Amino acid sequence: MARRPQSCEGIGVTLDESRKAFTRHLESERHASPRTVAEYTRDLTGFARFVRERDAGALDDVCAVDVHLLRAWLALLSRTHLPSSISRKISAIRTWMRWLRRRGVISGCPADELAVPKVRRGLPTLVSAEAAKQIIEASKEDTPLRLRDRALLEVLYGSGLRASEVCALEVHDLDFASAVVRVTGKGRKERVVPLGQPCMRALERWLAVRESMLHPSRSTEREALFLTIRGARLHRRALWAIVKEFGASGAGRADLHPHALRHSCATHMLEGGADLRAIQELLGHASLSTTQRYTHVSIDRLLRIYDAAHPLARLKG
Repeated sequence: MARRPQSCEGIGVTLDESRKAFTRHLESERHASPRTVAEYTRDLTGFARFVRERDAGALDDVCAVDVHLLRAWLALLSRTHLPSSISRKISAIRTWMRWLRRRGVISGCPADELAVPKVRRGLPTLVSAEAAKQIIEASKEDTPLRLRDRALLEVLYGSGLRASEVCALEVHDLDFASAVVRVTGKGRKERVVPLGQPCMRALERWLAVRESMLHPSRSTEREALFLTIRGARLHRRALWAIVKEFGASGAGRADLHPHALRHSCATHMLEGGADLRAIQELLGHASLSTTQRYTHVSIDRLLRIYDAAHPLARLKG
């Protein structure tokens, strides 16, 4: 019988112990977003459930987790999950096992032998510049809620922030003198993002009435830039609902979501001549290859324009 490995740096050698230690690592050392932590935890919990039903012995020793066990798990998932979901679960398992290997808990990473299913990435959801203007201007009332919504939409489209970044903004993050906002993105990385004049005006109007929506019982959230009607920090679900509402009323786009405005911001900047590196910095992408996705959107649009307008293209029809 193989000798059971020793615990390393407080990391347990059982599957459940190592899962919990890995979650703490994601939160305190990698500063992963709450959503990433929740997804990875859910994926690893699902794997532990599978192991418990198939080979309970593997729960007591992470060294018992081999590529055959992992492939059996993926084979089961393939019956009910999309390739994109399976790909993320493989990523979670790999990240966990590589972390265990770096700390000497396991000698190898069986997850590296797994084949990741091909995921066909569709082009981002976009709106035209005119449609974006209609969506933002659909919030015309001067009530505190509508002034908040107008400022929200201006920030989403004008600066291309993620939904989570907008919800995390605080009043002191704004610098009106320099017309910028300090944003905390993925991995708690900070960046400074410019704010356009329409966005600045919308934020000034919102801040003038924001105090009326504060609530004494929400003292811990007094610095939150965007508030709910109850005075709490605006959460992602409420933000999605606001974007969907104005997408439908402003441009007839009930399918709109916050990321679509982020995609539109990047694409319109690229079409306007902005440098890819500048867009990468604006959006907070760790890799330029992520930003390059928007070049495909612009090329696709260019081809459509060419097919519709160029005489040689029209002759083909």
